[in-house]
Amino acid sequence: MKLIYSIGGLLVMTLGSGYSLASVYKCTDEQGKTAYQATPCAEEKKALKIDFKTGQSVDLAARMKQQQQQVEQKKQQEIERQNAITKETKRQKDAIEQSAINQQLIKNNTIQYTAFAIPPYQHDKLPEQVKPFESRLPDIEKFRRLAAQKALATGNCTRVESDQLSIRSKLDNLVFSIDCSSAKNFQFSEAELLK
Repeated sequence: MKLIYSIGGLLVMTLGSGYSLASVYKCTDEQGKTAYQATPCAEEKKALKIDFKTGQSVDLAARMKQQQQQVEQKKQQEIERQNAITKETKRQKDAIEQSAINQQLIKNNTIQYTAFAIPPYQHDKLPEQVKPFESRLPDIEKFRRLAAQKALATGNCTRVESDQLSIRSKLDNLVFSIDCSSAKNFQFSEAELLK
C-alpha cells in the first residue's frame, strides 16, 4: 500500500509541478529500501527505469551486467584471436626451421640424397595431399628427415630420390614414402619413426 502511495505521490508532484516526466527510476539499496527518483540510481542493489509513456521497465543492473559480460566476451575473443595468430606464426616458423635442417642435410650429403629428395612444403603452396595436415607441418618436415635417415640405415637404400607424405597418412599418425635409387620403396609411419 505504501508503494502505491509513493508512486501516486510522485505522479501528483510531477503533474502538479507542470513538469512532464517520461520516466522514473526505482532504486533499491542494500537494506531493501526502495526510492523513486527522476535521476538514475547510484550503486543500488537493484535499479529499474520505468517509462511512463510505454509502461515498460528496464532492469538497469541486469543491463549493466549484460554489457559487462559482452565487454568481457569481446576481450576473451580478442585474446583467443591473438593466441591463434601467435600459434600459427610459430607453426610456420618451426616448419621453415625444420625444412632448413632438411636442406642442410641434403647439401652436406650429396651422395646419399638427390638435390630434390626432400623438397620443402611451403605453407602457402602445399600439395593437395599435404593440405589436410597443414596444422602438423613442422612435424611433417621433421619426420621426412627421420624417414629418409631410417631408409638409408636399412642398407637397402643407397640414395634417397624422393621423400613425401604418403596418402595413407592420418592426422594422428603420419606416414612417409621414401623412394631410393635402388628402386626400393619404404613406408614409415610416425609411430615407427618415434621408436
